[in-house]
Amino acid sequence: MAEEEVTQISVGEFETIPQLLASSESLQIAFVLLIIGLVIIGVIYRKFSNWILSQKFNYTQPDASRFVRKAVLPFFAIVLVSSINVYIQTTELFEAENTISGTDKSDTAEKFAKILNSINILVIGWTISHLVPIALAKRDKSILEREDYEMWNDKRGFTDDDDELFYKCFKWSPPQTTPFDMKDDEFQKYIQTEDGLKFLEKYRTSAGLPVGGYDKLVDEPFVEWKKSERVKYKKYYENCITGKNQTGQKLRPGRVPEEIYPIDKWREQKRQNNYEPIIPSSRPPGYARKQKEGVPRSAKQVLPIGIFLATILGVVTWWGVDLVVLATATGGLALGIGLALKETMENYFAYIMIKKDKVIKVGDRVTLPSGYNGLVYKITPRVTYIRHGLNESLAIIPTKQIVSEEIINFTKEFKLVPASIDVGVSYLNNPVQVEAILIKIGKRAMIEVKDGEGKHLARQKRCPYLDKHQPSCGCDKELYVDIGDPVVRFNNFNDSALDFGLRVFVRDYGSQFRMKSEMRTIMYEEFKKYDIRIPWPIRTVYQGDEKSEAEEIGKFDEMRNKVVKKYGPKKTDGAAEDD
Repeated sequence: MAEEEVTQISVGEFETIPQLLASSESLQIAFVLLIIGLVIIGVIYRKFSNWILSQKFNYTQPDASRFVRKAVLPFFAIVLVSSINVYIQTTELFEAENTISGTDKSDTAEKFAKILNSINILVIGWTISHLVPIALAKRDKSILEREDYEMWNDKRGFTDDDDELFYKCFKWSPPQTTPFDMKDDEFQKYIQTEDGLKFLEKYRTSAGLPVGGYDKLVDEPFVEWKKSERVKYKKYYENCITGKNQTGQKLRPGRVPEEIYPIDKWREQKRQNNYEPIIPSSRPPGYARKQKEGVPRSAKQVLPIGIFLATILGVVTWWGVDLVVLATATGGLALGIGLALKETMENYFAYIMIKKDKVIKVGDRVTLPSGYNGLVYKITPRVTYIRHGLNESLAIIPTKQIVSEEIINFTKEFKLVPASIDVGVSYLNNPVQVEAILIKIGKRAMIEVKDGEGKHLARQKRCPYLDKHQPSCGCDKELYVDIGDPVVRFNNFNDSALDFGLRVFVRDYGSQFRMKSEMRTIMYEEFKKYDIRIPWPIRTVYQGDEKSEAEEIGKFDEMRNKVVKKYGPKKTDGAAEDD
């Protein structure tokens, strides 16, 4: 039945095309010339495109370069097809030729002109399908560029700025009234000296807010910043091609994989590295492209296919093909394919849901239903790769499992993870003193433990840098729960020790391991300093020595009581315990 329906599908005017070509020798020559011309244009375009890729223009103006490479081929193709069409319409090419029975010579010319017009429409559709994503990408890059400028403003300039660019664009003005947390006489003393003004510019209130404000010295600071960034990129490009880099090699433009970043990828790499300068040849060739391999495709990358398919359907309809009949006849085939690709389609739509709802993203720390814990390495429409935190294995699961089963995400929208350590101390130590010393250990860790960029690993209400009147490192940002002092709990009376737990909160899942290690080191120092003893895992039988040992421990009571006074918990009647 399905075969009969397929054979009865009307193909419209397409069925006359072979007869039309067979009926006219001149038309066959014109068609061959058209094909040869398109092939020649394609060969020339390929050489032209490779030449563009090796030019400086491709790196300093990548979007314009992409536009040229996508628009040149269609332009010459349209010129060629239109020229042949005009020639046919203005000459008597078919006057001496036989045509299809039942048609006159004008119908033959019009039919061939329709073929040429269809080719032009398809070329135009292909061009639009590729130029629209370029325009959308340009808009997104403009938004990101504006965000980069805002970050430059917040940071009061980047480390690779020349000649204090920020202070050429802005001038700091002191506040008119005394800032919060500062005395009037102290404030008046500061505003009268140059050093005092510099201190006030860096000053932060107890709420972490700056004081004073910045006035513009130029009409368009954003334009001046853009010029500065382009100057920095040109210097980066020159260092690449002249060999002024850490390898001393002259990097070649246009090479695949790319050795030199275009300006848009250069900005992206700076953004990922906290706006630190990009060193030429610091990454292997093709590094930026390799990073994109695990990133889900955006709608802009799928858009060209949709636009071109719509163009093809429009041309098919113009030629008289009944799309309803075609869709009905192929429905059974589509159903069979759909059943065969059921699993594939489930994974694909799960992939779309993950992109739309942002369930997970590359880099998230997750735990699978099997208990496997790792980092999301790559998401594809078929499978998702989860890399173990210690790089010892790689889990490959169907993408649909991410949305159909219970996945624990330690990263999404909640940058808060506890770092907890347990310790047992001697029964001869005072629990109140131990608790105070553990709080001191936790507070030291919150201040002292940092990453390679000087940012605190611990999450806290107020960044310690603010006490030095320096900008916050971000450890006190985006907190949606109440975070206070380190949490200490007296957990149990064990066989040979008093069991305590110490907990601080860190910014992400991976940070807890370093924080635990550093806290144990600090704990060793503090316990040794105050003679807080950790019992050996053995049973000790006392024979009249307990009194002398207690006297020995008691020698440090005065020091420990000072710690209790400073760090000990403030007990209030009816205070609710929160854990």
